[in-house]
Amino acid sequence: MANTHRTALLGCAVALLGALTACGAGGGGTAAPVSSPTATATARETAPPGSATASATGAAPGDRQPSRSPSGAVPGDTAGSASASGRTDGRCRTADLRASVGRVDAGAGQRNVPVVLTNTSARTCTLYGYPGAAFVDGAGRQLGPDPVRETASPRTVSLAPGRSAWAALSFAAPQVSGARAAEPAALLVTPPDERAALEVPWQGGEVPVGGNESAVSLTVLAPGTGP
Repeated sequence: MANTHRTALLGCAVALLGALTACGAGGGGTAAPVSSPTATATARETAPPGSATASATGAAPGDRQPSRSPSGAVPGDTAGSASASGRTDGRCRTADLRASVGRVDAGAGQRNVPVVLTNTSARTCTLYGYPGAAFVDGAGRQLGPDPVRETASPRTVSLAPGRSAWAALSFAAPQVSGARAAEPAALLVTPPDERAALEVPWQGGEVPVGGNESAVSLTVLAPGTGP
């Protein structure tokens, strides 16, 4: 029995020596580790998307987080962008409005014309104070001086979409006053606190542009489209 036991141990030693020799074959290289399916699956589940481990373990491209681009700048105040510009002051911008001229009231040698601003945007906005106004010829050159502002206390006019505000443009009839006259091609109307003007074709005849009694006056804005 002792001899048999020694023979079995010797056989195991020879087998183990052969296995070690086989692992060292090929110039002393070490054997590559064998990954178990369980370890590979665990690496795939725990590796962060987009990492080297995730790529090596076969993570799907859809697992990667999308890159974020820097926040864009707020659009400038170009025409048509007022609603998309992010401002919160509530003021009516030129791009929010349409200008028109009401019926000319020719009474007692005086001409009174309602200058109307209508909110064409989808938001409620406000007007405060006086509009700007200037008569121009067909080439866009101004005719006569700027209107004189009549003394008054301005108030804020809130315009819901589609609503209007108006100011009275007044001047003495040139035929009565004797002032030098010209017939404008258009009236430029600038909303309060704005720089861009709205052009309205002028069909009210001659206006005073120089000499005595050539002053044109303008009132503050009030709700509505005229008296």
